[in-house]
Amino acid sequence: MMVSNDWRKLSIVAGSLAILLFVVNLLAADAPIAKLWSFSAPLSGYTIVVDPGHGGPDGGAVAPDGTIEKTIALSVAQYLRDYLQQAGAYVIMTRDDDHDLANPDTKGYSRRKAEDLKARLMMIRDHKADLFCSIHLNSNPAGGRGAQVFYDTELEASKQLAQAIQQQFQKELNSKRQIEPQDDLYLLRHAHIPAVLAEVGFLSDAEELPLLKQKSYQKKIAYAMYQGVLEYIANSQTLR
Repeated sequence: MMVSNDWRKLSIVAGSLAILLFVVNLLAADAPIAKLWSFSAPLSGYTIVVDPGHGGPDGGAVAPDGTIEKTIALSVAQYLRDYLQQAGAYVIMTRDDDHDLANPDTKGYSRRKAEDLKARLMMIRDHKADLFCSIHLNSNPAGGRGAQVFYDTELEASKQLAQAIQQQFQKELNSKRQIEPQDDLYLLRHAHIPAVLAEVGFLSDAEELPLLKQKSYQKKIAYAMYQGVLEYIANSQTLR
């Protein structure tokens, strides 16, 4: 009888610890419970470069109320980093705060921009990244709204990654847009790995702008991208 009681106590303790770990994992994820891969690491072994567009003197697009692209891009990128890391990925951020990657002594916007892009590309190569995700925001006074993913036509895998993320944008953000090929985006063309650029919304749209400024919506964008990466990895035969 003593052995039986001891075994029962150990089982209760073990079960309680398992429940506690489960709850902690859910809280850390800040994601829908039904969609969370709680105890797995599906991205273990993958190196992913997350690239918040612009930074420092290069603010990117500016909304009518003064909201700057670089700020929201960084916030979304940080949320995406957290989701990817929880799934086991080794994540490299091209920037973690408000700066560009040009030499501090370099003068002139065009020269700084060229140095900045080359430095971001070197981070992809130096870390032998498996995937590259760049985050930007759109602006068009003539109209437009919704998140959209761009890819380079050099690699079919980039198109597959773009489609996986776009499907999540359609599902999670109700975006009506479709993926679009580009042949002149420097980082996408020269990365030589599956690479995408996500324009996650329009700062110029009066209805979308308030959403883009909300932390909860920024997390939603990041989670959609994260789910797209998971889907791509699950279906891809090109990386491993």
